[in-house]
Amino acid sequence: MANLLDVLKEKLEGKNVRIVFPEGNDERVLAAAVKLNETAYVTPVVLGNADELKATADKAGVSVAGLEIIDPATSELRSELIASFVERRKGKATEEQAEKMMNDGNYFGTMLVHTGKAAGLVSGAAHSTADTVRPALQIIKTKPGVAKTSGVFFMLRDDEQYVFGDCAINPTLEASDLAEIAVESAKTAQSFGMDPKVAMLSFSTKGSAKTPETEKVAEATRLAQDKKAEAGLDNVVIDGEFQFDAAFVPSVAAKKAPESPIQGDANVFVFPSLEAGNIGYKIAQRLGGFDAIGPILQGLNAPVNDLSRGCSTDDVYDLAIITAAQTL
Repeated sequence: MANLLDVLKEKLEGKNVRIVFPEGNDERVLAAAVKLNETAYVTPVVLGNADELKATADKAGVSVAGLEIIDPATSELRSELIASFVERRKGKATEEQAEKMMNDGNYFGTMLVHTGKAAGLVSGAAHSTADTVRPALQIIKTKPGVAKTSGVFFMLRDDEQYVFGDCAINPTLEASDLAEIAVESAKTAQSFGMDPKVAMLSFSTKGSAKTPETEKVAEATRLAQDKKAEAGLDNVVIDGEFQFDAAFVPSVAAKKAPESPIQGDANVFVFPSLEAGNIGYKIAQRLGGFDAIGPILQGLNAPVNDLSRGCSTDDVYDLAIITAAQTL
């Protein structure tokens, strides 16, 4: 399998997709933006005070020459974005409240996406997931038919490529939520050239244990199998419930789930809870040596993606490429 990022760069060549970075004062973000600005894949739009950004750039050993910088405090776009925000919130925010909101880089940047002045946003290096996601849910909002946004990671190692979800957004999930995440994760995998085989994970395989937790995953599997046809995913395999080894190791699958269409060849894994998903991806990343790109938010009307606060410059760069590719 060709490296995902190399494939995406080929698709993005010459597109110069405008991606907003609200955290211009973060050295990692600024260094990634400078690197992206040298490509024809992404045109970075960095938010912050120009003098402060230059000082940050000097500290990071990079130059901001030629980089598009917008200061939310003084931008000529403020009045337009404030009016648009008030209209979008439909009585939930006054003009005075909107004025304060536009001082927040995440809100200002999300409004740039909403008004078409940028195609996507990458944040989270210096903010919590909630700080990144809240403006997106209020302004960008979810697509019709999607109840909740969710966060997946692309897990990459050499020629191996997997999708893990939900690892970032929803602390508690009902069976219907898990089913929706399964379908949206399959769509995400497809949109990046994968042939998704979706495993619904638990600590039970095909009824080997029966508890409310395992029954929830079994019900989610049934719901996802019903929902996939509505989403145009008739040929996508979604099955469960599986222990991870039964979904990933052919010899274990042959013993524990011999009738399943998934025989140790799953490549999209839906975790039963945020707790399990977050722990799972970090174990794969830190012990397994996988690159974890994400979280990539699913179900929004435009791409807004969240970095880990422990991210590197390369992580920022890679997530920007993913975000740009979501607009194609």
